[in-house]
Amino acid sequence: MRMLLKVSFPVEAGNAAIRSGTLGSTIKRILDDLKPEAAYFAEDNGERTGYIFFDMKEVKELTAIAEPWFLAFNARVTLRPAMTLKDLADGASGIEKAVKAYGKGAKGL
Repeated sequence: MRMLLKVSFPVEAGNAAIRSGTLGSTIKRILDDLKPEAAYFAEDNGERTGYIFFDMKEVKELTAIAEPWFLAFNARVTLRPAMTLKDLADGASGIEKAVKAYGKGAKGL
């Protein structure tokens, strides 16, 4: 399943990695293991943040995905399923079913 991994580094941990010269090489090693479809980096709430799209086959992979970020950068990690436009179109029947069942608001309340 395609997932979106968001990793945010506390400023102090990022600064320490930059000063020691390990920020880029550590991120590269983690991403080489993860083999993401795409990885983007930006600022979010004043912290260095990565947005990484990858395929997760089994939930047990979560520890191998999250722990390197925790250990290397004391990062906060958020993981969410992510859909392509095709995935959204393929899920249209679920949307239609929900609209029929719940689209007119809660009944009986």
